[in-house]
Amino acid sequence: MINPKIEKKLNKQLNDELYSSYFYLAMSAYFENNSFEGFANWMRTQSEEERLHAMKIYEYIQQVGGKVKLTSIKTPKTEWTSPLAVFKDLYKHECEVTKSINEIVDLAVNEKDHATNNFMQWFISEQVEEEATAQRLLNKIKFIGNDRQGLFLLDRELGMRSADN
Repeated sequence: MINPKIEKKLNKQLNDELYSSYFYLAMSAYFENNSFEGFANWMRTQSEEERLHAMKIYEYIQQVGGKVKLTSIKTPKTEWTSPLAVFKDLYKHECEVTKSINEIVDLAVNEKDHATNNFMQWFISEQVEEEATAQRLLNKIKFIGNDRQGLFLLDRELGMRSADN
């Protein structure tokens, strides 16, 4: 049976991952509404990835005899002033997710829950990648600034992302 404190933290993370999916979908809609189809595609793909992260946690909670508790998902921000503002929020959000995941690992270690600690290592590695990608994209957007040609090229690049990459 899962430790109740860990079960509570995992359920929070499950719901946070669902919010992340919703947040990326809101960013996708923003870009779609502003004719950045490539950015929108990248965000939609990321939204689906976040939903899959939530399902990993959902399945783990079930597997270890816990009870999944879904909560309401807060409304994400839907308007930004520029692509730069979106990517600043994206990076900040991923840093918050990393902090939350680290808290679960810290609790698992303190509670000597080796199974949860082991399970969460995948998320630790994933967050290293997520933060690095967010930072790289933010740096590109900062470099491009308001250069329309640069934004067009980055939009085209991000439009090539599929669920496999």
